[in-house]
Amino acid sequence: MNQKERMLAGLPYKAWLDGLPEERARAQRACWEFNRLPPDARAECTAILRGLLGKAGENFHIEAPFHCDLGYNIEIGDWFYANYNCVILDVAKVTIGENVQFAPNVAIYTAGHPIHPGARNSGYEYGIPIAIGSNVWIGGNTVVLPGVTVGDNAVIGAGSVVTRDIPANTVAAGNPCRVLRAITEEDAAYYFKRRRFDVDWRAELA
Repeated sequence: MNQKERMLAGLPYKAWLDGLPEERARAQRACWEFNRLPPDARAECTAILRGLLGKAGENFHIEAPFHCDLGYNIEIGDWFYANYNCVILDVAKVTIGENVQFAPNVAIYTAGHPIHPGARNSGYEYGIPIAIGSNVWIGGNTVVLPGVTVGDNAVIGAGSVVTRDIPANTVAAGNPCRVLRAITEEDAAYYFKRRRFDVDWRAELA
């Protein structure tokens, strides 16, 4: 098993061997090309991202700047949106569902290093997959750490550090991120805290 195969298997691996530097350089070049395009060059932006990402649904948009390690380990569903300064370290698989929104400065880190200094100085590192369900909103300046699953319909508050799985249909926030409450049908009446909708959004979706 070479170092790339070890990386993809979630085993300790050395990142400077077996073609991995070249693959990172390819992704860095694609990100550089994407990030330097004018904002109205939507077709070119989408084409670069489709060539970079492992899988991308319809009607997605990522604001520049965007950075990733490899690109091919990232899978996004339909109607994905990432605001400015999204960083995805995808040495392991990152799976993102449909209708997911990232606020600015969201960071998804599958990559990590051993805690013990001797083991860390050996050069071995690892990647553990991250899964984000559908209809998830992740607030600004949030970091999602290796191995985390965020369930469908969850909302992650701004500034969170997500170290453990977050159940579906919950609001969670903090460092470390913890579940604050369940999302209920009553929430449908409000757009911000106790401010009620003055429009019928359900009818507009019909």
